[in-house]
Amino acid sequence: MRNQAHNRQVRKFFALKLLAQLALVITLGVLVTVIVFILIRGLPYVNAHLLFDPYDSKSPTIGPALVGSLYLIIISLAISAPIGIGSAIFLTEYTKTKSRLIQVIRVAVETLAGIPSIVYGIFGYLIFVVALQMKYSLIGGGITLAIMILPVIVRSTEESLLAVPNPLREGSFALGSSKVRTIFSVVLPCAASGIVTSLILAIGRVMSESAVLILTIGMVVDKMPDSLSSPGTSLALNVYYFGSHGYPQQAAATGVVLLVLVMGINIIATVLGKTFGKGELAHG
Repeated sequence: MRNQAHNRQVRKFFALKLLAQLALVITLGVLVTVIVFILIRGLPYVNAHLLFDPYDSKSPTIGPALVGSLYLIIISLAISAPIGIGSAIFLTEYTKTKSRLIQVIRVAVETLAGIPSIVYGIFGYLIFVVALQMKYSLIGGGITLAIMILPVIVRSTEESLLAVPNPLREGSFALGSSKVRTIFSVVLPCAASGIVTSLILAIGRVMSESAVLILTIGMVVDKMPDSLSSPGTSLALNVYYFGSHGYPQQAAATGVVLLVLVMGINIIATVLGKTFGKGELAHG
């Protein structure tokens, strides 16, 4: 009986292992198919004219989208990074984890992280475009994106801070360091890899977002933004615009640029995470 039960367990184990491997193969297959298809369709049309020349209705370029994306990244991170990291520090270092208030805050953060991006877009449109009469502007879109990525930064930073061993804090206190000095001299350096990774991944989400931006910055693809209060565009919006206005080649090429940038950001996040991790081990 024991042998039969053992054999059934072995068969179940191998069946589950096979299903997991099959799921992995399907996932990787879909990913590779999407990447290869976009590269084949768009890579031949990626050139200096597309990236750097002035916009032309006969042969449109993505210079305004590159500048608009850079502005959006700077605005959103300048707002969300200090607020998100500061909130995570407060939640992990200055509060009791079992407090009812902290539990409510964490539920709220998780809820905000799960809200569809189009809802953030409607919020940004009603607040910045309509109520504050800022019209379509890069600053309104950047603030809306900052609100959208804030829960991601808070949760990722909080997890990184919680992963720092308590004996490091206790050792710092034993040497006479204050709470603030311990946080900035011990805790944050140890959690740097996770914090940097969360910020870089947030940049990737900003670059790939479109629903929020359609409702907050407009879609001015033919003009370089004059200031942060000007309407503009982004790479993700350009893909939509080119695809829906009869520029399939430019849409595919813009998709390649966006794909390469997002993949590069993810690679940089991975490398920096490993680099900071090695540095923490060496320091330890």
